[in-house]
Amino acid sequence: MTQSPDPTLLWTIIIGLAIGSFALRFAFIGLMGGRTMPPWLMRHLRYTAVAIIPALVTPLVVWPTSTDGTPSLLHFAVATTVFVLGYWTRNVLIAMGSGAAGFLLLFLLSN
Repeated sequence: MTQSPDPTLLWTIIIGLAIGSFALRFAFIGLMGGRTMPPWLMRHLRYTAVAIIPALVTPLVVWPTSTDGTPSLLHFAVATTVFVLGYWTRNVLIAMGSGAAGFLLLFLLSN
């Protein structure tokens, strides 16, 4: 039987996360919104997506939830294909589309 969380604690956590999220956004938008950013910061911000997308996808490839955390050859095959196509074409949309198509194709063929 599941017990419901204390409403006061739940709302305290929600409000705390909202304040933290606002503070992070305000630090860049509110404080730096009218200023030009230094070139070194702009150079580093250009690589943000390149760092975040693999960080989000890698755990899903190495420990897939569909296999209860057991490494899967299908996941590694699709990840390798996406990496090669992304590197070869230098196009994020082609890489992401090939990942979706690869998973669809490999999982339909494996069943």
